[in-house]
Amino acid sequence: MIDLLFELSKKGSNKFSMPELDVPEVSVSAKRGTELDLPELPEVEVMRHYTALSRLVHGVEDGPYPLGSCTMKYNPKLNEVTASLDGFTGIHPLQPADTIKGCTEVLKLTHSALCGVLGMDAVSFQPAAGAHGEMTSLLVMHKYLQSIGQTQRTKIIVPDSSHGTNPASAVAAGFEVVTIPSYSNGMVDMDALKAAVGDDTAAMMLTNPNTLGIFDKQIAEMAKVVHAAGGLMYYDGANLNAIMGWARPGDMGFDIVHVNLHKTFSTPHGGGGPGSGPIACKKFLQAYLPYTELDYRQGVDAEKSIGKVKAFHGNFAVIVKALTYILALGAEGLKDASGKAVLNANYLFKQIASLYGEQYRHCMHEFVVSASKAGDDYGVHALDIAKAMLDEGIHPPTIYFPLIVKEAMMFEPTETESKESIDSLAKTMASIFSVAASNPDALHAAPLKAYIGRPDEVKAAKDMKVTAKF
Repeated sequence: MIDLLFELSKKGSNKFSMPELDVPEVSVSAKRGTELDLPELPEVEVMRHYTALSRLVHGVEDGPYPLGSCTMKYNPKLNEVTASLDGFTGIHPLQPADTIKGCTEVLKLTHSALCGVLGMDAVSFQPAAGAHGEMTSLLVMHKYLQSIGQTQRTKIIVPDSSHGTNPASAVAAGFEVVTIPSYSNGMVDMDALKAAVGDDTAAMMLTNPNTLGIFDKQIAEMAKVVHAAGGLMYYDGANLNAIMGWARPGDMGFDIVHVNLHKTFSTPHGGGGPGSGPIACKKFLQAYLPYTELDYRQGVDAEKSIGKVKAFHGNFAVIVKALTYILALGAEGLKDASGKAVLNANYLFKQIASLYGEQYRHCMHEFVVSASKAGDDYGVHALDIAKAMLDEGIHPPTIYFPLIVKEAMMFEPTETESKESIDSLAKTMASIFSVAASNPDALHAAPLKAYIGRPDEVKAAKDMKVTAKF
């Protein structure tokens, strides 16, 4: 185990020199009643500690990270360079607007770019992540429906293949969730949708392509059915990396959308943040967007607005990174990126589908296979396979989701993996299947090389220890 800095601390060992004070000294009246308890270590020990910690995690820069439904893209270092420029890091959001014109221009440019990619008319950058964007969109729709006297619209329709955050966000926003089934081909059951809509329908939440990695070609008909019933169409932008530059949610019939800058536009989102989940909408919803004092948008109404959902203007540095990515690639580059993401997913799918239970015959940017064959024949399950992948230096795919596929394993290789990398991943998956057939007990014990073996995950989830005792 790696000791905590507090456990390594030795009084008087953190010798350092502060620069000479170059501003007037100010006496502070509010003081702590006790000494601040901070660890004391020499710089070299601190660096060794954090370097050791960094070796225990797996990121895109360490190896393949095919986490389905999450688009773990490589973050180009140019993004970090631009986000670190003094003109962005040395400002404060409470400065007068005329002193932060460069930052306002970033918001304007990103606003324009996202409207173009999404087929929408207005954007709010306030939401801090995807699920936050979902809930903000639902609040916008709720406020709009109230304003036009449609208070009876309390139900949100979601397909059974939806992201788990969709029904959770709907409930958190005060709606009731209606789940509809999918056909055997993974697309929405249109008869079930037509039966579900009515005067109480507020909206349908959908991502396209869906969580199975399938583009639902019925989308125009779905939008027509929901709109005819007086409901709205909400687009979950988690899978935008599959269609960016090729198709736009606004053209499919969606009224409002959230987009993950920390997925589609390459900004990092490991470790819980920081993320950014802007929402974009059609003109008739624009007045209800979260309100900020900056005037780079026209049409947001302070009185009609749902109000702020985050301080100031959202995670600004993340927006800078996303704009850097957009400007570096350009329109054709974004289209090429999504095209290669789809190509890579289909290439990997064709190599492993015969071993891992082919579910659907084609995919977009991600796909779902099943470990059912390995489970039925050898007693090796998706969890065992995922743990074995850790020993091979590969982050596992999403497992046991979506729930409609038994022993599901959802892969999303993204566009930044090379053919050689995908070939190696496919070879590893074949090797693991071979071990499942010849020595299943070895997989039940995996991972053997990881820093932490196989913990009791139920106990870890239900009996968390998040603080240290000294």
